[in-house]
Amino acid sequence: MKIQKSFSGQENSTVYVIPTPIGNLEDITFRALRVLKEVSIIAAEDTRNTKKLLHHFDISSYLISYHEHNKETRGRQLLDRLDNGESIAIVSDAGMPGISDPGYEFVQTAIESDYPVVVLPGANAALCALAGSGLPADEFLFYGFLPRKKKEKETELARIRLISGTLIFYESPFRIKDTLKMVYTHLGNRRVTIARELTKKFEEYVRGTAAEIIDWADKTELKGEFCLVVEGASQEWTQENDRWWSSLSVVEHVSHYINESDLSSKDAIKCTASDRRMPKRDVYQAYHIDQ
Repeated sequence: MKIQKSFSGQENSTVYVIPTPIGNLEDITFRALRVLKEVSIIAAEDTRNTKKLLHHFDISSYLISYHEHNKETRGRQLLDRLDNGESIAIVSDAGMPGISDPGYEFVQTAIESDYPVVVLPGANAALCALAGSGLPADEFLFYGFLPRKKKEKETELARIRLISGTLIFYESPFRIKDTLKMVYTHLGNRRVTIARELTKKFEEYVRGTAAEIIDWADKTELKGEFCLVVEGASQEWTQENDRWWSSLSVVEHVSHYINESDLSSKDAIKCTASDRRMPKRDVYQAYHIDQ
């Protein structure tokens, strides 16, 4: 167990997780600007993008890259700097580092090495989209980006289809149409909101049923970054869809996913375990022994 008192006088050797604007530069906080000026080094997902932000606010702190492809070697270098008493700011291109962006691994490393991690509040596309969607916000699941491959995406949608909380996804303009159609197929004609280009000049919310949104998307040239907010499963929908498999054995249940959804046995076992609320190992054993 580790206990961190963030403001106990410790200023050196601290990791600051700093969210940056997702579009409108005015959304940065006074505190974020102050910390960015005071730290020894800023580790950024893309230094080219962050340079524009720092230049706009006249910040000259030392800047290096920290991203998916160098996170292991760069993480060790940043840890050495913490050992030397330097403080570090972690930023991504936009929004909160670690939320569908680099940052999680180094935060974990810093915690394991007993260095304080201080997170500043700020811009986040998912929460903006949720708050503006008009859908319930008392319970929600932020998923991030669904898998790119169709089978893997179907597996994930099948796994979360019975969740009653609002679902939040990120998606690119190149896959949003296909994702909407798969949401309709696997989750039904639920209420959906698309939030596009949040805080930017062309910010847009499109609210309706999944079918209505699909029709709109098919007639629209889609550009920008998308947040997809989907209504959670209603009690009636859950009751109707929860136990469609009740007459099937475990083997038949797994075989249904393999034959009807063209899933691998591994993914079919995963979906069956989710449906039946069973440990995957038990489904695996039942399928491979009883088959």
